[in-house]
Amino acid sequence: MRQKYIISRIDAKKQLRIREYAVIERDPKKVSISMLEKSKFSFLCEETYASDEVLSAIALGMRSLVPCLRTHNIFPITPYISGIAEAVVSLYDAAGDGSVELSFDDADLVARPEENTAA
Repeated sequence: MRQKYIISRIDAKKQLRIREYAVIERDPKKVSISMLEKSKFSFLCEETYASDEVLSAIALGMRSLVPCLRTHNIFPITPYISGIAEAVVSLYDAAGDGSVELSFDDADLVARPEENTAA
């Protein structure tokens, strides 16, 4: 599955927002995820977090931030949540509002047979 997360820090509302999208229609396998049109992604869900809670979790480290970001609706696998958590830390390290888009492809997690053969 190909997924995309848009992570936004909204200072005026003192919030962090994470939106999750995925390609749920027939997926063109030979097209790089970066080349897929935005219209190919379907909105799945959105979570909003209070900045105070996120900042407290950041202060305690990744072991606190990861469970803070995972919810009943958004529960990314470990490689994805690690990248999301790092992006959140970067957003809060920068001043003011900001947004980051992260793209993931499950195919990248599976070793390709040709990569496992010895030359």
